[in-house]
Amino acid sequence: MHEQQRQRAGELLHEKGIDAALFASPASVTWLTGFAPPIQTGPHPFAAAPPLVWWDGERFTLIVVDGLAGAAASFAAEPDGDVLAYRGYTIEAPIDSATHLSAALRNLWEGRSVTRTFRRIGLESWAAPAALRDALSDGPFAAVQWIPIDGWLAPLRMVKTEEEVQKLRENFRLTDIGHVAARNAVRAGAREIDVWLAARQAVEAAAGCRVPMGNDCVVGYRAENIGGWPLDHALRPGDSIIVDLSTIRYGYWSDSCATYVAGAPTPRQQAIHEVVGEALAFGASLLRPGAVAGEIDRQLRRFIADAGYPVYPHHSGHGVGVTGHEAPRIVPYSQEILAPGMVILLEPGIYFPGETGVRLEDAFLITEEGAIQLTTHEKRL
Repeated sequence: MHEQQRQRAGELLHEKGIDAALFASPASVTWLTGFAPPIQTGPHPFAAAPPLVWWDGERFTLIVVDGLAGAAASFAAEPDGDVLAYRGYTIEAPIDSATHLSAALRNLWEGRSVTRTFRRIGLESWAAPAALRDALSDGPFAAVQWIPIDGWLAPLRMVKTEEEVQKLRENFRLTDIGHVAARNAVRAGAREIDVWLAARQAVEAAAGCRVPMGNDCVVGYRAENIGGWPLDHALRPGDSIIVDLSTIRYGYWSDSCATYVAGAPTPRQQAIHEVVGEALAFGASLLRPGAVAGEIDRQLRRFIADAGYPVYPHHSGHGVGVTGHEAPRIVPYSQEILAPGMVILLEPGIYFPGETGVRLEDAFLITEEGAIQLTTHEKRL
């Protein structure tokens, strides 16, 4: 898995004169290896660090606490991949995973430094926890030049491989299923959390496993009705509700949004919904290779303003992949240029706090000819 990603990363590091590198960002680890830790209620309780990837100039080694060794084992079958597990949980001695991680890193170093000299080592320093920084501060690591490589992989991640597109398609399929269930659950008397749970149950039933989910499920009469976690706010007859769903499967994210109404929409809601739908279709027509992200954002905002409505305060869209928001971002300042293989979300909206709001969102794959829509959820009121 992810051979193309590792090849592109290796070429970049060689070009920059990097002898070896240690990746600590979860996004980088998943992008390089295809590995994503199983669902936890936070960081692994016995791990000194999140999963790491060590590149020695040729091979990539996925470093995990022993509790994740089984889930990571498939990466060891890759021609350029290995898996190294260090001790986390034990009943024979106090838990000291930081010491075991340090020893694992030294073994990696010594194993390859016999045939290679490491002088310039790249490090994703912002994602490195204290235990990892301590492990790299003395011994054989102390004499090398550490080069910050934070953000180096982000531009490479913008253009997706076929393997990545397939993983994204599976996530969009799940959010489409979630929206069907959410729409059916919207009725007077139902709470935000009821609508959310209906979507979640449908998604996990379709996936056959637990699936992390975001993002928003908010009734229109909330004072801050642009987004937020579902609570026990009940839908009244005629209330709108924004349902923005993401799933995380195989380490990749989806995103999508629709707005529903409990009962018949008012003429005002219908008019707002039509404008947002037209804005979304207009934005989709702008998606093509060579288009500038900031210009798409500008035209979408002007579309809403020209229709006589307040312009939304959030982004017009964004990329998606191993994180929920990736470059290119469809925001005013962005000069990023769209290219084939990018997956872009567009999500214009109109909001009247405390009354009603509408946001619609679809995903698109940029191709040589334009864009292909990847989400199919129904967005009518």
